[in-house]
Amino acid sequence: MSQVFLYDTTLRDGTQREDISLSIEDKLAIARRLADFGFHYIEGGWPGSNPKDAEFFARAARLNFGAAKLTAFGSTRHKQTQCERDANLQALLDAATPAVTLVGKSWDYHVSQVLTTTPEENLAMIRESVAYMKSGGREVIFDAEHFFDGFLANSEFALATLEAAAGAGADWLVLCETNGGKLPWQVEEIVREVAQRIKTPLGVHCHNDSGCAVANSLAAVRGGCRQVQGTINGYGERVGNANLVTILADLQLKMDIPVVGPEKLHELTPLSRYVAEVVNLKFDDHAPYTGHSAFAHKGGIHVAAMLKASDTYQHIDPTLVGNEMRSVISELSGRGNILFRAQAMGIDLQREEAQRVLNHIKHLEHEGFTFEAAEASVELMLHRLRPDYAHPFELIDFFVITERRQSRGLLSEATVKVKVAGETKFTAAEGNGPVNALATALQDALIGAYPILQTVRLTDYKVRILDGATGTAAATRVLIDFQSGGETWTTVGASPNIIEASWRALSDSMEYALVRLGGGKGPAGGATANKELVR
Repeated sequence: MSQVFLYDTTLRDGTQREDISLSIEDKLAIARRLADFGFHYIEGGWPGSNPKDAEFFARAARLNFGAAKLTAFGSTRHKQTQCERDANLQALLDAATPAVTLVGKSWDYHVSQVLTTTPEENLAMIRESVAYMKSGGREVIFDAEHFFDGFLANSEFALATLEAAAGAGADWLVLCETNGGKLPWQVEEIVREVAQRIKTPLGVHCHNDSGCAVANSLAAVRGGCRQVQGTINGYGERVGNANLVTILADLQLKMDIPVVGPEKLHELTPLSRYVAEVVNLKFDDHAPYTGHSAFAHKGGIHVAAMLKASDTYQHIDPTLVGNEMRSVISELSGRGNILFRAQAMGIDLQREEAQRVLNHIKHLEHEGFTFEAAEASVELMLHRLRPDYAHPFELIDFFVITERRQSRGLLSEATVKVKVAGETKFTAAEGNGPVNALATALQDALIGAYPILQTVRLTDYKVRILDGATGTAAATRVLIDFQSGGETWTTVGASPNIIEASWRALSDSMEYALVRLGGGKGPAGGATANKELVR
């Protein structure tokens, strides 16, 4: 099958999602990243609709996007208006992009009810607008809005809109599944019918309202489309657009259709996560191909099989898309999950030791711990099994108090006494809450011996009540996220006492930081290696 061209509209259609608002700098950064990756068309926005998009194109004109074609989006001319006097078309020309996309009506119902004009005028709007853009030296992509609904309602008129655009010189005719309600077999069948009648290259633009945007896009390719429009991570209005990340991987790895080079495909996961970061949305850990959980295995039977052959429970090698295989530890795990994790850490673990860790994890999860989201706690257990491992510090005691003072309001104070590097350290700290005070006091006690901890900061603190029926006596689970530079990790603690649960997670985080950032062993004079799994 011949090459398929990717047309990204994250910077326009993607920003129509309710939670997304991009600055010009954001849009330029994403556009450069998409160009570096190898996208063929990058739609920057609608220059005739708002000053921000107009300024984006003015600044983008001074940048080099390599082989990628920056594209400006707009509508066909207004009814009863000459192209030379149409402000929208003039803005498209002023954008000075090598390609423009014109959207026009292909459903006669929309022509009468939305445009409130005649079918003949609508066809003239399409024909004249395309010809005008071609006379300006632009590559023209015609987006036939609501095409599939229009085809089912009045196929001859829908096809006439395509013929009008093609006759005026359009380079691409894109069939838009605008309402997102069609199913894959409908899309493929209609595309095949269009391809038999229209010889201009076809594209497809799908929305995800019925959950079929990716499947519909692939079906359209099977039917004859050679351009696929969509957005990174499926961002878009209502429930979103076709996800180009998934589509790209499916085309190249499942359908053997060349899109980008293999070396670029390895960058797919970083690209997907980068865009999520820039648009300031939580990345979907369960996204196909690029999600953190896309190749995570929890069931013990699965992991046991994958230790023998990794393709037994994976549809592709995750490294092909820049992701990685993971083993998730929980009460549902088998010994293989532990062995897999130890192997990834470079620890030569015996089967009986793996069983001991697994039994301990199952016991702790019965008490309220959970390790699926706290991989650092599991790694720490495995490190503690090393014969040469020495705990970098040892708790002697801590004290936490919260009181209300008339002059200062609520105040929390914590004292911590630990043994570190053969010395007893006693520190006190205030905080805006008991956990904050405890974390500060512990960090202050350790920084003298471990200066690397100055780079560590707490980024998130989550509490879950495990049995609400017991009220304030309920067991509590605490998850704490820490960060140092580009490294992030999560530890867990559980107890009927929220302060004790927090201490378990806090102390594990500090110890894990020293293992991860400082070489994995305590200094001379640290606590002796007693192979405690949880302290």
